[in-house]
Amino acid sequence: MAVIQWFPGHMAKALRQIREQMSLIDIVFELIDARIPWSSQNPEVKKAMGDKPHLLILTKLDLADPQVTTQWLKFFEQQNQPVLALDSRENKVRSKITKKSQAVLQNQLVKDDAKGLRRTAIKAMCVGVPNVGKSTLLNHLVNKNMALTGNRPGVTTGQQWLRSSNELELLDTPGVLWPKFKDQRTGVKLALTGAIKDSLYPKDDVALFAVHHLRHYNPEMLQTRYHITDAQLEEDIQDADVLLAITSKLGFRDDYDRASERIIFDLRKGKLGQVTLEQPTELTEDSSIG
Repeated sequence: MAVIQWFPGHMAKALRQIREQMSLIDIVFELIDARIPWSSQNPEVKKAMGDKPHLLILTKLDLADPQVTTQWLKFFEQQNQPVLALDSRENKVRSKITKKSQAVLQNQLVKDDAKGLRRTAIKAMCVGVPNVGKSTLLNHLVNKNMALTGNRPGVTTGQQWLRSSNELELLDTPGVLWPKFKDQRTGVKLALTGAIKDSLYPKDDVALFAVHHLRHYNPEMLQTRYHITDAQLEEDIQDADVLLAITSKLGFRDDYDRASERIIFDLRKGKLGQVTLEQPTELTEDSSIG
């Protein structure tokens, strides 16, 4: 498996700015991709937060397996990690996030009330890996197209304060990765879900990971989308042979790079179905995940 890294200078700068602004905010909203809830958490942001209150927000629910999402929510709650799963397009997104933030900050708010301090808007920093859906959520929260959106990494390039309501103010930050992945599967998952620029990784490695995962968890998706037979998915068949079979079915002859790209984009766009690429049980079975 090839090494996948993407940590240009602007990401180092963004992480530095996140650390510098941390003292100015009340809570961190970390947006994570519901398809990779573990691998899309940035360990550098966690270090920068320290003891700052922290709310995980699962995005892209429409692309993730709802049953596995439920398992992840239960997992985080068992870890006493505040978490919220929502569709950024819902009408009640602002209300849900505000109420959850107030619940997370309840002890501090009670102390401030006891001191007679005038309650001000909660100041939240919004962080996440590139292309996690942060700008889409923020646009919904402020009811304006103030944060640029796009289905590609690196759309937001600087920090900006946005006012959601009298109760909530938001500091938007660029999507950031971290300097080095402990496990290259983390990089592959981030590439597969669109957090890493497509020009910076070998597409066949990423497609082979998708094929391997789908063979194990969702073989019917390969069969339905690419007309692969049961015989072509038997245990003794290599993932590379499955990829070649898909290439043939797509009419791409031996152009498996083109087929790899098709698989990647089919998964991203939900054309294969709702797929989650990691499960909480893997954290106990394989501690190197993430």
